[in-house]
Amino acid sequence: MKLPHRILVVDDLNVMKRLMTQFLNNMGFEKVLQADNARDALAILKTEKVDLIISDWMMPDVDGLMFLKEIRSDEKLKDLPFLMVTLLDQKENIVKAAQAKVSDYLIKPIAADVFQAKVKKLLGLS
Repeated sequence: MKLPHRILVVDDLNVMKRLMTQFLNNMGFEKVLQADNARDALAILKTEKVDLIISDWMMPDVDGLMFLKEIRSDEKLKDLPFLMVTLLDQKENIVKAAQAKVSDYLIKPIAADVFQAKVKKLLGLS
């Protein structure tokens, strides 16, 4: 089944971008955009409409938390679902993400079934 949603995957590691894109393609999402960092993602968001952002937390220059805060401060993007993917599983990091209004949080290593369930939930498909 082909799904019309447009998803932006942001991660500085190509292997992680490929893995998440493969999971999304397996779910039927054909339009998966990719960015290596928050700056590139923001440039994409100026020209492309997306239905979900999936971003790594630990990236050079602007990390995922700062990227999330930029998204939430933009009137056009503030309600966009945002899934944070990270190795940071300490309580204080989860609290920081919640305070920045993250939509959901996924701790690496990523299990395909958990990833897919969270994506479906955020897009209202579950």
